[in-house]
Amino acid sequence: MSRQVKQFHPDVRKDGANSDTIMIRRVIQAYEMLSNYRKSEIIERECLDPFDEPECEALDIFVNEVLCVGKGCPYSCVNRAPHAFTFASSTGTARVTSQGHGEDYQVQQAVGQCPRSCIHYVTPSQRLILEELLHSILEMPYDCSAEADLLYALLVKAKYENNRYQKTPKKQPKVSTQNVDWF
Repeated sequence: MSRQVKQFHPDVRKDGANSDTIMIRRVIQAYEMLSNYRKSEIIERECLDPFDEPECEALDIFVNEVLCVGKGCPYSCVNRAPHAFTFASSTGTARVTSQGHGEDYQVQQAVGQCPRSCIHYVTPSQRLILEELLHSILEMPYDCSAEADLLYALLVKAKYENNRYQKTPKKQPKVSTQNVDWF
C-alpha cells in the first residue's frame, strides 16, 4: 500500500500530471474501504464461501457458547485441556484460548466428551465467520433466534463439508508379487 502511495504521490513525481492526483486519491480510497471491512466481509466480497468448499483440513476449534453449559459441566473441556480452553469471564462458558491443538489427544477427548456437542472442528476462515456471528449473538439485547438458527445451520454445513474434505492423496507403495512364495 505504502509503495503505491509513494509511486503516485505528487511530491515524489515532479512531472505534475493530473492523473497522479486522481490515482493517489483512488489508492487512499481503496485503503480506507478495505480497512473498514471486517475479515468476514472481505471473504464475502471475494465470493469465497468457506462452508461450501473448505480450504484446508479442519483443525481449528470453535465453541458454540450459546449451547455451552460452562462451569457446571461434569465433563469440562477446561479441566480436560486447560492449555486450549478457558472459561469466559462474562458468560461463564468455555472459550478457546489458543488454536493449533486440533490433533492433541486431550483436545480430542474434550471435543468427544462434550455433553452438549458444542465444540467443533472448523477451518480458519470458517472460524472467523462463526466467531463474528457468535459475538453478535452474545452482544444483542433483543431476540436473536434467527442469528442462532444461522449459527446452527453454518455449523451443520461446516461439519458435513469438512468431513468431505479430501487431503492430497498419499502415494501408495508399489506392490510387487514377483518375489513372493505362494503356498
